[in-house]
Amino acid sequence: MSKKIINPKELYDGAVFGMSQATVDTESGLVFISGQIDWNHQYETTENSIEGQARKALNNLKIVLTDAGSSVEQLLQVHVYIRGELGEHMETLAPILASFLGESRPSVTGIGVASLASPSILVEVEAVASLLQMN
Repeated sequence: MSKKIINPKELYDGAVFGMSQATVDTESGLVFISGQIDWNHQYETTENSIEGQARKALNNLKIVLTDAGSSVEQLLQVHVYIRGELGEHMETLAPILASFLGESRPSVTGIGVASLASPSILVEVEAVASLLQMN
């Protein structure tokens, strides 16, 4: 396996945690995207609501996909982690996710959790995608 590390300059530096924003298996063309959250370069949230953090996490996901040479249309799998009971937030999340994903229709799993990267994080989105074209 040959691996390419993806760390867009627009996003926080994950090196302090021993992680990259994504890795690409250059042989298979698969892109593995770390959980995207609403953190700025100082590891602080910028939004205080599920809706705001979901939009920010999905925007960050798009940044990583683009930097990796992929796109929303190439998403294969998406996991959405929500602090608390997922069902309580579906009415808010479903239209945001549907609008973001459009016609790509990857597999999607929503998971309610007790905690995430920090107490202020309410939403985290991780994904697997394919490259637009093999290099």
